[in-house]
Amino acid sequence: MFDQFKARAEAVGAEVHRFKSKDELLDFLKSFLAKEGVSDKENSYALWADSPLLKGIDKWKLSAEIPGLKFSVTRELAASSLVGITEMNYALADTGSLVADQTPVEDRLASTLPVIHVAIIGTNKILADKVSLLKNISPVKSPFIAFITGPSRTADIERVLTIGVHGPKRLVILFVDEYEG
Repeated sequence: MFDQFKARAEAVGAEVHRFKSKDELLDFLKSFLAKEGVSDKENSYALWADSPLLKGIDKWKLSAEIPGLKFSVTRELAASSLVGITEMNYALADTGSLVADQTPVEDRLASTLPVIHVAIIGTNKILADKVSLLKNISPVKSPFIAFITGPSRTADIERVLTIGVHGPKRLVILFVDEYEG
């Protein structure tokens, strides 16, 4: 199902990468953030919303290696950040969409306000479709379920497609095989 998801997600402008381990993902992420120009200057921060993936990671060491990487998400920081990093709960192969319980406001801020959204997910969380999803997630238990399909886009201004008006201009999806999420 990964190949189907990747094809669908890339068709709507997302970038999709796959890693065997959490260590490979972290190595890629360090390189990616450096390449994108993340720094300790306003409009160049990277925010990483709290997630299960961060358990066991020395956040202080990681933020020392990547100046500008912050783990405290506020509205002000999110609005002046280049990259927001969040963890997703599921991926839908039939549409290339990501799904997350974004009840915590920090997840919403980090995934919608920065210019680039990096979404992390375990490869085992790919489901076939929405029917499969509804067997795993409930609006009663998760009152704020977000569906994310590609970078933000709109065509309501004179029917001209514009990217990034209502959210991130780029969506980078990182799958990790050896991570259960």
